[in-house]
Formats: sequence, C-alpha cells, structure tokens
Amino acid sequence: MNLQMILGNFALILFVLMVLTGIVWCLDVFYLAPQRRIAADRALADIDARNAKLSADGVKVDHDGSRARIEASLLRQPTWVEYSGSFFPVIALVFVLRSFLYEPFKIPSSSMVPTLLVGDLILVNKFTYGIRLPIINKKVIDLNDPQRGDVMVFKYPRDMTQDYIKRVVGVPGDKITYKDKRLTVNGNAVEYTALDDYLDDERPVYYKQLTENLNGVQHRILNNEGTPSLNPSEVRDFPSRDACTYQYDGSGFSCVVPAGNYFMMGDNRDNSADSRYWGFVPNENIVGKAFFVWMNLGNLKRIGGIR
Repeated sequence: MNLQMILGNFALILFVLMVLTGIVWCLDVFYLAPQRRIAADRALADIDARNAKLSADGVKVDHDGSRARIEASLLRQPTWVEYSGSFFPVIALVFVLRSFLYEPFKIPSSSMVPTLLVGDLILVNKFTYGIRLPIINKKVIDLNDPQRGDVMVFKYPRDMTQDYIKRVVGVPGDKITYKDKRLTVNGNAVEYTALDDYLDDERPVYYKQLTENLNGVQHRILNNEGTPSLNPSEVRDFPSRDACTYQYDGSGFSCVVPAGNYFMMGDNRDNSADSRYWGFVPNENIVGKAFFVWMNLGNLKRIGGIR
C-alpha cells in the first residue's frame, strides 16, 4: 500500500488513531492510574505519619487542604495521557458510525446533476448492501443487493483511493443498451417523460431534462442534444471489456453486466465519466447507498431525500 493510498483512506487513518489512543487509554486505566494511586497513597501515608508525630510532640498541624492538593497533584494524568485518553472514545465512536452505519460525503462534480448538485453534503448508508469490514471493505454479512435506480457510492475501479457516485443502471446479468440517449434494459425500453429545459447553475446553458423511470424509480436526467451518446475515443480497456459492443459513430453501445458487477451512469448523461468509459463496478468496490442530502451551504433548500 503506497503513501497516496494511505492518505486517501480516511478510514485507515481513523483506525490507526483509534488504536493508538486506545492503547494509551488502556495503559492508563490498567497500569498508569493504579501506579499513580499507589504512589499517592504512600505519599499521603508519609504525610499522615509526619503530622501524627508533630501532633504527638505538641506541634500544631495546619490542616489547610494541602493534603488534598498533594493527592490531586499526584493523581493528575500526564498531559499526553489526558489528551490521548479523552480523544479515544470520540474517535472510536466516529470510526464505528462511519464504518458500519452512515458516512458523509461531499459532491465534487456535476455528473449527477440534477439529482445531486456540486457542494451537496450527503449521507451514505453503509449497511444497506451488507456489513463490510472497514479498511479492507470485505463483506461479512449479506443483506441486500444494489437495485437498478439506486444512487450508489463506490471505489473507482481505476483508482481505489477515489470515491465515485453514480446511479445503478445494470445489475449482474443485465443487457444494457444505450442508443441515441435512450436506455434499454434486457430488451425493455426505459420510459421517459419530457420536462422543462434545465438551466445550468454554473454557466448560461440549457439542457434537455427528462424523467427516467428505471425499475420503478423515477428520477430526472439531463441530455445535451449537441453531443453524441458517448465519445468512443475516451473508452478505455477494462476487465470484461469484451462484454461490451460500441458503435464507433458515437450513437450508443450494448453491454452484458458480468456476475458480481454493476453498470453505473451519471444522471447528467453527457457530462459523466462512468461505466461507458471505464467499465463495470465489482461488488467489492461498493461503499454504500446515498439516501439523504443533509446540507448545501450555498442552497439550504437542497436538504432532503435522494431519488
């Protein structure tokens, strides 16, 4: 594992921090704190013996709270132990929450417009598709499989340090055909309904907007009428590349999704680098299902569920 992969794996960094702070916390609870208590008890016993002797000799002993201050001083944690120990439960809680329950992500690009906008802060359900071990992402408990229409986060097959988000268009065994900007799944044409044109937030350009009914999941997509269905020159080699047939005039393609893989496309169809170009997403790359926009600092109206 190279340095770039380590730095790009926040879960690994969090795990290492949890282990280090956990070691310090355990060291303090089971060894250092008892040793401080023993040392304090000895020191206090010496103080009590000395005070008792002074009292027996008729010397007035000043009980001004110095004994309590000395005890507190001797029991005080070293600064490095105090900070490490206090961070441990917080880090452990965050690690468990984001590893097994919900993980936050920020949308960096426009490939899922209009469903997700740049700057959307989303939550991803980590257990919908099964329980996976953090860091190595190995599934240990099967729950559900991704379905057509799901918005899914996954590790980019060409660079596992990057998280991508797209919509599941094809599941294992599906034959996906994309011709003249229309999908056909297993020979059944997907239903489309025209909507008002969509104005790009970043530049004064209108895109054709439609509602796509994919496996009963209705969602909006965008098409740019001035571009082909795909750019053949950008199609790369990828595992099971022979399962796909491309029309090199750019009008479309057909792919049969291999077992244990998924075909992903962005809702902003002509501005998305997706399975058309870099291939299928293996099951072991799955991170989770995106289900909620919890904040967009530039548009508070964005808060809500994802379809």
